[in-house]
Parts: sequence; C-alpha cells; structure tokens
Amino acid sequence: MEDTVDQTADRMPSLYLGHGAPVLLDDARWTAELAAWSATLPRPRAVLIVSAHWEQAPLSLSATAPGTELVHDYSGFDPKFGRMRYDTPDATALADAVEAMLPDGQTVHRHARRGLDHGAWVPLRVMYPDADLPTLQLSMPTLDPRTLMALGRRLAPLRDEGVLVVGSGFLTHGLPFLTDWRPDATPPGWSAEFDAWAAEALAAGDVDSLLDFRTRAPGMPYAHPTVEHMAPLFVTLGAAQEADGPVETAVDGFFLGLSKRSFQVA
Repeated sequence: MEDTVDQTADRMPSLYLGHGAPVLLDDARWTAELAAWSATLPRPRAVLIVSAHWEQAPLSLSATAPGTELVHDYSGFDPKFGRMRYDTPDATALADAVEAMLPDGQTVHRHARRGLDHGAWVPLRVMYPDADLPTLQLSMPTLDPRTLMALGRRLAPLRDEGVLVVGSGFLTHGLPFLTDWRPDATPPGWSAEFDAWAAEALAAGDVDSLLDFRTRAPGMPYAHPTVEHMAPLFVTLGAAQEADGPVETAVDGFFLGLSKRSFQVA
C-alpha cells in the first residue's frame, strides 16, 4: 500500500471495541478510556473497521473518496449527532490493499457513496479526532464466526503495512432485556456472566469456546438475542493470526449494564 499517511515500522495489533451509541460521545469516562487506549498504540497508516451495523454480501467497502458523508443510522438523539462529521482522506490505496488480500478471482464491491456508520465513526472520532487517517469500513458478508475468522486471517498481512484492523460491536447487547437504563446500572446476571466467561476464554486462548458462544456461553440468548455485535470479534481474532496470542484488555466495566470490554491482540 502506498504511504499516504505516516510511516510506521510497527506491526499493528488488531482491536475489538464496544462502540456504543452516539450519546457515548458525551460520556467523559468512555471517551477518556478510548483516547487513552489509542495513545498507547503505534501510529497507524490507515484504519480498516468492521462494524456490527453493516451486514452485506458480497463483501463490500465503504466509499474511498475524501470527506464522504457519514451514515447517521439512528434516531431519537440530540440533533447535534446528525450534524457530526468525520472527514477522512482518500482511501483508494487502502481499498486496493484489501482487495489484494482476497483469493484470486474474488473481488470486493466498492460503494461510491456509502460512508462510515456509527459503529465506525463514533469510536474513531474519539481515538483519532484529527480524522487524518485513510479509513474504510468493511461489510460483514455473514454472521458465521468461522467464516469471519477466515476473513480476518486474509486481512492479517495488512497489519504489517501499518493498517489498524478493528472489529466494532459490544460484548453484551441484550437491549430488550434491560430494566434499568441508568448509565451506571448494576449489570444483569446474564451480562456479568457472559462478560466473565468471554474474558476467561480470551485470556486462555480458548477460541473453540468463543466460536461456539451461542451454545457454550452463560447468559445466552439474553446477552446476544441477535449476534451482530459479537460477530466483529471474530474478524479481530482472525486478523491477529495467532488467535490464541496475548490479549490485552484496554476497557472493561459496564454501561447500562452491558459489557464495554474492549481489547487488543498482538
């Protein structure tokens, strides 16, 4: 990939983070945690992010043009969140690099107008507020964990080119089962149990258990009545190459009783 931003000699880790809703941009603790985390990372040359909010097959990339309009895929919030921007540079070189990672004959659809959705731009607006990194969002063509891990493995060589590969979801996401909507609410048992189980599995490198979380994890199906917020985790693990390698938790705790656990894999 052509050097379009800052050169780095460091292999980038792969990340899984809890992105939350746009209102979390007003949460001082969450924004401080994300900003502190990004300050410890090597400087990336570009960012490739997979969000829980874009399921599309065939495999697709967001628009490469600089200043592409964001996807404001929500409603009911302060109008200021609908006016926010995150104008990143041209990302054509990154799109070319992603396509080069795919098997011969497989192409990725490049959208001409689709920008980053809130699962991508909300956390990145905190972590890289200058918006000076070429950034693309990659769709999830399936929610099957093994297929997503295989996709992550294909993307792993990008880490040696300074690309930060990010899976963006939420480690528990049982919104229909919440009864206390205070930010500091005590987590329901199903959320706390799933978080503890996932943390233990990640620390032990127990990828098989994680792949079968629907049947093995406590707290299911309440922790994930639908699984799109867990699914990006498997791209992260695949991109780590050594999916059972060291996992470093950067953010933990709960918001609205849901697990914010976010981590990096070397």
